[in-house]
Amino acid sequence: MKPAYLYVLLALVLFITNCSSSSNTLEQPQRVLNVERPIPYSLEHPDYFQKAIDKGTRTKTGNPGPHYFTNSYKYVLDAELVPADTMLYGEASISYTNNSSDTLYYLVFELAQNLHKAGVPRNEFVEITGGVHISRISVNGTESKEMTRQRPTYQEIGTNLVVYPDERILPNEKINVEIDWNFKVPQAGASGRMGYSQDNVFFIAYWFPHISTYDDLDGWFGDNFTGNAEFYYDFGNYEVNITAPEQWLVMSTGQLKNPDEVLSSALLDRYTVAQHSDTVVNIASSADFGQLTQVSEDGTLTWKFEANQVRDIAFSATKESNWDAKRTPIGDLDNDGNTDYTLINAFWRDLAPLWEKSAEYTAHSISYLSDYTGISYPWPHMTSVEGADIIGGGMEFPMMTVIGSYNNPNPNVSQARKERALYDVTAHEIAHMWIPMIVSSNERRHAWMDEGATTFHEAQARWDYLPDTFSRLAEFNSYLPIAGNSLEGEIMRWSDYHYPGPAYGVASYPKPASVLIALQGVLGEDVFKEAWETFMSRWAYKHPTPYDMFNTFEDVSGQDLDWFWRSWYFETWTLDQAVDKVVQNGKEAAITIRDFGKVVMPVDLTISFENGSQTEVRIGVDDWMMGKRITSTRVDAPSPITKVEIDARHYFPDADRANNIWERTE
Repeated sequence: MKPAYLYVLLALVLFITNCSSSSNTLEQPQRVLNVERPIPYSLEHPDYFQKAIDKGTRTKTGNPGPHYFTNSYKYVLDAELVPADTMLYGEASISYTNNSSDTLYYLVFELAQNLHKAGVPRNEFVEITGGVHISRISVNGTESKEMTRQRPTYQEIGTNLVVYPDERILPNEKINVEIDWNFKVPQAGASGRMGYSQDNVFFIAYWFPHISTYDDLDGWFGDNFTGNAEFYYDFGNYEVNITAPEQWLVMSTGQLKNPDEVLSSALLDRYTVAQHSDTVVNIASSADFGQLTQVSEDGTLTWKFEANQVRDIAFSATKESNWDAKRTPIGDLDNDGNTDYTLINAFWRDLAPLWEKSAEYTAHSISYLSDYTGISYPWPHMTSVEGADIIGGGMEFPMMTVIGSYNNPNPNVSQARKERALYDVTAHEIAHMWIPMIVSSNERRHAWMDEGATTFHEAQARWDYLPDTFSRLAEFNSYLPIAGNSLEGEIMRWSDYHYPGPAYGVASYPKPASVLIALQGVLGEDVFKEAWETFMSRWAYKHPTPYDMFNTFEDVSGQDLDWFWRSWYFETWTLDQAVDKVVQNGKEAAITIRDFGKVVMPVDLTISFENGSQTEVRIGVDDWMMGKRITSTRVDAPSPITKVEIDARHYFPDADRANNIWERTE
């Protein structure tokens, strides 16, 4: 998700100055005299992770263990959207397979719409709609009643639904559950992640009882959805049947299976052409409104979709939106030596004119990130839906994203800047198709794993599409204004437990993205990319923790990076290296560096000489790890030194770059 408040956050933190950094730093006693700085102590696996290693589901190298598992499921979902009443009615048939070695005594489902139920814990103001109304639950063909002593039974606890079958679910066994439910669609539901706009756009998400994740670390995941930190789901297969009034265009996660039964003949022809077109095809515009679909005796149509190996299902229904589409290359998905393609859709209303380029933005993001991540986009389409009034930023779902209009009435903002803002949010939401939609991290506890990675991927895609915008320093601008002061929270703090204000946003989005850029600088672009692609490949369609990521980087790079993880992820320390002194004696020079910060990082020096030559030197972290504040290096000097600069390539988020440069004044 890319919330609009991040832009407000940046404006807010720019007013914050002279804030002191936290002194609550856990330090390891050192056998070093005159320790002048905190020394990051070694990273140890927490108990829950060590137990997973002992069980063989995880490893110290960052690979999934030989006994790693994810449970699996299949849904058949039948939904009816009634726009006039803003109601959704649903029936679900679920087959759930226990692939673990554990015996399960109950099932946990998530009812995210219960965020809108009176009395449910939440950390944001939301519309109260009554939440989910369960009308029937059946377990293995036996009807279940709520809150009885006799199984099968069920109960709702906050945003969780717990179902107690009458028999245990042994390893490798399946259980079948049927659930009927309905809810009133909130206007901007799930904290602006779904809802409706005016009377012509619905974006429906978090709409069915979703089986929760049972993993090798904690068993059932039962953290309540309180409106801020997001979701943690397994992968399943879905058959989805969505009934809506005729003249409403429906698009969903999954492959549309019956376009000939629902689209008008004119739209069907254009839809067919778009699937083989490298340029944008306008499938629907205002001239088609009222003639978008087939007609039926009862005034409704059922749209059928199938989706495999996805975390979730979302769908849109639009009545007066333009529909643009084209195909875009994704690489060789099936390894047959030929280029494969996916279909790009963009649904947008005339109130959002910047969206004329949305299909192009979406296509570039999909193609670029398929190459950059080393994982080809695996699904049949990617659809962007304009949802002004529902959301200001954007929100991601498998194959679907809803994004605000990005109209900016400020006359001082250039057209190019407005277009870039829409590209940025599009690239961000598309990047989520890789993390967490393929590499399925636990967003509710470690939002930074997907949001930080996605912010990083967004920048890579932008720099490819808009190369004139390239600037690593600009990527640090949303993090550095509050770096080290009391408004900052540690990246590794559980996401729902950050203090109100910018702590969650900075720790989830710009800081971890900045730290990945710093890691590029530490390891070098090639080693970083190898480690990053290895991490994603190892954990595709699985559930990595931060420690799996850390271990993979150390495994691939062959380096002990505990000092890096501890400094950046577990503390709110800052980086502030300075050139202290340069003394040249003939053909040799001594360069002294002073570290005013607490973050341990190597010192990358670019030294310029009067004869026009340059040399680059790296000072390692050894002196910092001995508790020193000053380090030095000697370099050959073929001619007088004119300039010494720390981090001239701008990989490191240094809090004060004014002291990074020494220049000869003689």
